[in-house]
Amino acid sequence: MTTESSSPPQVDVVIEIPRGSFLKRGSTGHIDFVSPLPCPFNYGSVPDYLGLEGDLLDALVLGPRLPLGTRITVAAWGAVILTDRGMTDDKLVCSDTRPSASQRRRVLRFFRFYAKCKGLLNIWRRRPGRNACDGWCEADAALARARPRDATWRGPEVPF
Repeated sequence: MTTESSSPPQVDVVIEIPRGSFLKRGSTGHIDFVSPLPCPFNYGSVPDYLGLEGDLLDALVLGPRLPLGTRITVAAWGAVILTDRGMTDDKLVCSDTRPSASQRRRVLRFFRFYAKCKGLLNIWRRRPGRNACDGWCEADAALARARPRDATWRGPEVPF
């Protein structure tokens, strides 16, 4: 396990939503919805891992806007634990350098707001379950909850 003084795990991330984009895409490339607010981070997934909800493990990459489809190897410094419809949906937080305390607060503030918005969207879609941002954890903890993706994966098990 990675400790605060050791090197963070390196992960490959594919960008599905460039910073500033209004289009929310899933791991299959399908547009889930058009957001009224731009995404404040580059958002994508780690194609080698599946999260607990059965979709590719989510990741955000801090820094300048990256084009849609960019594949980048980057350090995972932590993760946000999001609960969506009662399912844990970890979001790795990645960047070239360790996020500052203010960047971590900004990420958590965004995901607290996102969880409330997603909860309203789920009510409208008639999809029950708890929605919340449950805080920050080490990247190793999120990666330990994930499972390696194998050739049998055909897409998310749960509709989003």
